Amino acid sequence: MTKTILTVITFAIAGLIIGYLLFGKIADTYISLSTLLKPAGNEIIALGQKIAGVTKIKSNIAICGGVGAIIGIAIRIIKK
Repeated sequence: MTKTILTVITFAIAGLIIGYLLFGKIADTYISLSTLLKPAGNEIIALGQKIAGVTKIKSNIAICGGVGAIIGIAIRIIKK
C-alpha cells in the first residue's frame, strides 16, 4: 500500500513539474511559483491574473498533475 501511495505521489509531482514546464510561460518568461501557489490578494489582482491567463495556466498544470497521478495508479495496477 505504501508503495502505491509513493508511486502516485511521485508521478503526480512529476506531472506538476512537466505541466509547469509546458504551460508556465507568459511571453517567454516563467510565472513565479508564488504567483501560482498563492491566491490572489484582492479582486483587482484576480482580474489581472484572469486576463493574463494565469487561471488557465493553473488549471493546465493541475490537470497534468492529475494525469500523472492516474499514470501512477495505472502502473501500480499493472505491476500487480
